[in-house]
Amino acid sequence: MKPYAVGIDLGGTNIKGGVIGRDGTVVLKKSIKTEPDGGVEHVIQRIAGLVEDLVAEGETDKAEIAGVCVGSPGPLDSRTGVIFDAPNLHWLDVPLGDLLEPLVGMPVFIENDANAAAYGEAWVGAARDSKCTILLTLGTGIGGGIVINGELWRGVTDTAAELGHMVIKYDGPVCGCGSRGCIEAYASAPAVARRMREAVESGRGSSLKGRILAGEEVDSKMIYEAAVAGDALSQEVMEETGRLLGIAVANFVNIFNPDYVVLHGGMVKAGEMLLGPLREEMAGRCFGAARRGLKILPSALKGDAGIVGAAGCAFQRAKDSS
Repeated sequence: MKPYAVGIDLGGTNIKGGVIGRDGTVVLKKSIKTEPDGGVEHVIQRIAGLVEDLVAEGETDKAEIAGVCVGSPGPLDSRTGVIFDAPNLHWLDVPLGDLLEPLVGMPVFIENDANAAAYGEAWVGAARDSKCTILLTLGTGIGGGIVINGELWRGVTDTAAELGHMVIKYDGPVCGCGSRGCIEAYASAPAVARRMREAVESGRGSSLKGRILAGEEVDSKMIYEAAVAGDALSQEVMEETGRLLGIAVANFVNIFNPDYVVLHGGMVKAGEMLLGPLREEMAGRCFGAARRGLKILPSALKGDAGIVGAAGCAFQRAKDSS
């Protein structure tokens, strides 16, 4: 068996890549700017160049690489390698697999980026050896991945695990997906900032009030830092965010009965300020039997989850296609 795979995490700002061993070890990793304004061909050339650099700098040979897997945002078809819609890249119906494979001279596979991160955590991360893992990515949006008995659950049309679009209030705020009341519309990083701004504009006091009323951008990281410093409204917003996430997680636990729920992304740095209320709310809203043995943990792979998981998918899919 070939000892290495290349995992690529394709984002709107950065392209991360790594040479990964069969035990999940990161042999080498590197990040470059995506430059999406250069167009589809430009970005694909940048991915190909990154792959070439990783293989060369990792002192490996293409004959030792099982395959390259790109974890990409947006709805896609992992079987055909077509990216249907990636707004941050300005891509529509891009056959990434077919375009990239001849440039790198190795098998290329495409996977949803949150799915790749979920696979990584279930393979060698926080949920290693789990029977059922639910992963939530908490950041600009809320993504998700589901791994059951070591296999990704992609759904019939490759659109499963859009967990951020679990509706928790039927007449809630409009979500980016067009629906209302999705957990993403309440608990993503921009939604946390919006809720804080709305609270201040309604007359609530906060150490961030002057900046908000002056029209300055206040993000979720600043709200967390204000909460740590003792700002009561920021603490309230952070706790409420955890409880809202707890409602969504309770639904996932009742449906899937997982043994692990892994939280991934920048917002997880809030730690117990977020996880404590999440666990408490979840516990009161799902069956006791479903909570037995359940672990809710932050990502172990952190920023490497995407590249490690993508490489794991490459190992798996190269085996399946051989």
